Amino acid sequence: MSDTLRIAGAQLAPVWLHRDGTIARVVQSITEAAADGIALLAFPEAFVPGYPFWIEHTDGARFDSHMQKVLHAHYLDQAVQIEAGHLDPVVEAAARHGMTVVLGIIERPRDRGGHSIYACCVTITPAHGIVTVHRKLMPTYEERLSWASGDGHGLRTTRVGAFTLGALNCWENWLPLARAALYAQGEDLHVAIWPGSVRNTEAITRFVAREGRSYVLSVCSVLRRDQLGEHIPFVDELRERLPEILSEGGTAIAAPDGTWIVEPTPHVEQRFVADIAHHRVREERQNFDVAGHYGRPDVLQLHVNRERQAMARFDGGEVPRVDLT
Repeated sequence: MSDTLRIAGAQLAPVWLHRDGTIARVVQSITEAAADGIALLAFPEAFVPGYPFWIEHTDGARFDSHMQKVLHAHYLDQAVQIEAGHLDPVVEAAARHGMTVVLGIIERPRDRGGHSIYACCVTITPAHGIVTVHRKLMPTYEERLSWASGDGHGLRTTRVGAFTLGALNCWENWLPLARAALYAQGEDLHVAIWPGSVRNTEAITRFVAREGRSYVLSVCSVLRRDQLGEHIPFVDELRERLPEILSEGGTAIAAPDGTWIVEPTPHVEQRFVADIAHHRVREERQNFDVAGHYGRPDVLQLHVNRERQAMARFDGGEVPRVDLT
């Protein structure tokens, strides 16, 4: 097994609030990255179909607002249903090019009734397809007006070459116990996905790298107001209210000693690439290994509930779903 891995963060703009258009952009990016020998490619938080930037700027907390209802309904319509096959083109592209993909999506799962959405970090491997669907544990501030709270089911790691990959969404990277759940599984390559801001990535990226003695890839999107498409409800009003820059980027990569490989970089659509070597992890773990020789599980131990949460549990077999369409 090779000690090295070529990784990249895709700092791109989505086709905002358009699922299929953004998925096509993801597939194209995978194809282009494969030509550069990328083995792991990560995309931003909520990339498909996009982050709900309108909430902050359009009185999103106003109760029973017609505008908020229409925008939310459109958001649900454009969200990803994994069980409906919406991510199949991405899975196929990852398999075709032998690439592991970490992708931020807005998921509309049937197992929670099909009408609530979750910010999810999905991990796709070339051999096994979708291996992890991590629903963000706690949406941040105004995100709670759109996204539901997730659970611990997706707090899992994945082997990628010599590395053990883990990933978290945005501000849950600040949750010490969420990070600890991944450290305990041997994580040494951490992906943090963000909507896009240097102020989010410039401190936490190096901190997690230093704490975990791991490589950390923080990946962000970029989006300008002039990229809003005519398919969006209330698009003229949104163009009046939204700022010129909705998401500035800030993708960054840090080494296991907390030094920069790629410093946070805003305002460009670009793939940020690094060749990483596992021996650097082993070197830095010589004096500190948070889940190993520096841990004290006899004193401090984390309990993680990884059961997928559901509204109801039915005994006596699964109730058949009737499709009336």
